[in-house]
Amino acid sequence: MIRVLPDTLVNQIAAGEVVERPAAVVKELVENSLDAGARAVEVEIEQGGAGLIRIRDDGKGIAADELSLALTRHATSKIGSFDDLERVATLGFRGEALPSILSVSRLKLVSRTADAEHAWELGGAGHIDGAVPRPAAHPFGTMIEVRDLFFNTPARRKFLKTEATEFRQIQQAVSRIALSRFDVGFALRHNGRRVFDLVPAAGDEGRLSRIREICGDEFVTQSTAIDESRLGMRLHGWIGLPSFARPQADLQYIYVNGRLIRDRLLAFALKRAFADVMHSTHHPAYVVYLEVDPASVDVNVHPQKTEVRFREARQVHDLLFGAVHQLLRRLRPEPERHHQIQLAAEPMPDVVPGFVAPSGGASVSVWRQTARLDLREPSANRYAAPRTSESPGASLWQPPKPAPISESSAEIAATPAADARPLGTPLAQVHGIYILAQNDHGLVLIDAHAGHERVLYERLKQQLEEGGVPAQALLVPEVVTMAEDEADALEAQHEQLRRYGLEFDRSGPGSILVRAVPPLLGRDAVATLLRELVGDEVRRDSDTHFGEALDAQHRVLADVACKSAIKAHRRLTIAEMDALLRDMERTDLAGQCNHGRPTWMQITLAELDRLFLRGR
Repeated sequence: MIRVLPDTLVNQIAAGEVVERPAAVVKELVENSLDAGARAVEVEIEQGGAGLIRIRDDGKGIAADELSLALTRHATSKIGSFDDLERVATLGFRGEALPSILSVSRLKLVSRTADAEHAWELGGAGHIDGAVPRPAAHPFGTMIEVRDLFFNTPARRKFLKTEATEFRQIQQAVSRIALSRFDVGFALRHNGRRVFDLVPAAGDEGRLSRIREICGDEFVTQSTAIDESRLGMRLHGWIGLPSFARPQADLQYIYVNGRLIRDRLLAFALKRAFADVMHSTHHPAYVVYLEVDPASVDVNVHPQKTEVRFREARQVHDLLFGAVHQLLRRLRPEPERHHQIQLAAEPMPDVVPGFVAPSGGASVSVWRQTARLDLREPSANRYAAPRTSESPGASLWQPPKPAPISESSAEIAATPAADARPLGTPLAQVHGIYILAQNDHGLVLIDAHAGHERVLYERLKQQLEEGGVPAQALLVPEVVTMAEDEADALEAQHEQLRRYGLEFDRSGPGSILVRAVPPLLGRDAVATLLRELVGDEVRRDSDTHFGEALDAQHRVLADVACKSAIKAHRRLTIAEMDALLRDMERTDLAGQCNHGRPTWMQITLAELDRLFLRGR
């Protein structure tokens, strides 16, 4: 038999979507405070929110004759017509939160408007049937007290996590909201203990102070501001540097018109912007704000309003991807701002009686990258890897040997304008892997392979933009064997791979005959490159992956650059080292290799002095 459900049961069903856990209650109530014009919000929690949630604000309050309506389902002052729903400018608008929370808790609502002589109070346990407002003592604004959450739905209460876990979720919820409203003060307390007290933030310094409080000092020092407008949209905020990439996506905040959202389209656009400067297993960090016309975004698509739908999704994607991508390409060394990593985590052994090793360890700095240097033709041949193959045609990949250079390291060090070289003057090579250089700030350590890899990658991208990577024919074609399904996948991408300088034919069910390769690629790397290009595509959906042009470009060119770059233990002359450093300074995004690893690190004089206890 079909029957109409009672209001109490309807509200409890709705609460299943709106009130998942105590953090959801806090989110809804704090957002209501902001919609009421509050400039100060206090959140008091006991027992992880299961015992008590109390929210106080200094907003405009609720009139006595509207208190009952405020606790009635689908009663709201925020919208009144379909046109209002099409242009939602508030955080809440459905009128579901308060009645849903009331249906699963013991709730008390106390409020006072600016023109009222005193406050009024209304409450109930699960419902307010027959309850009438009564006078109460309270300053201007509103206080909502939620006790014994899920007291009448024991099955829901059983699913709550530990007190610490539930409070951590509450703290994160308040922190996320605090990042969206710098003009509002937020206080959070748990079991009588002050957790944080955020004052209203004014100006850039105030906003950075709040960002530092919530996201940490390292994010502030390892991020750069962004502000880009296009087609009536504005993107602004802070983007973490590639060197600050994280193993988890735990520092990503996207706000649309002040509302924190989780949107795959926007997250995908931001991650793609980092594609060639960050390892695929890592995630970028950012706090960004997108401002769009409210009519161009639908916020009524998710029970908790954490997902939205854009009417012009492609334009939004292009704004985020394009703005961040261009920002990253303008990065260059900035010694004044860097992050620290431990140089010595353990005390060094005593080598002189009575000598005490420095405690805490010294630190190495990774320079921040910020503005673009002029892009010139890289001099890759001056430091290309030596050929090990003696097979016919090997000379086709072997670059001409550098002309005899009489310039010594001392002469290079005396070159005018050496102080304008961020990567400094090369002094020596360490174990055939790293280059040791000196600049105005101290010592620089450069990973030769990683730096050369970035130079070659950017050169290949430039060639591709100018019409395609040139192909150099092999005197003796190379036969590469692989599984038949891999050969099928590779053959399907034949025309696209030709643009990257790879020309081949199918010579058998499981064999590929390579006729030409990019000039920088060594013969011994051809087979490895082809197998790596196609291996992952067979395991995944090859068409889907190659369908994204930029992703395909990055994958192919990055593999070519990696296989062509200087190998470990290749001995370089001072002149070759200097040529590599100068090319890195002229190359976009030279601070990271194509896989997101740092290419160089700075050790300042102050850090060296601290390491050797100078000045103590």
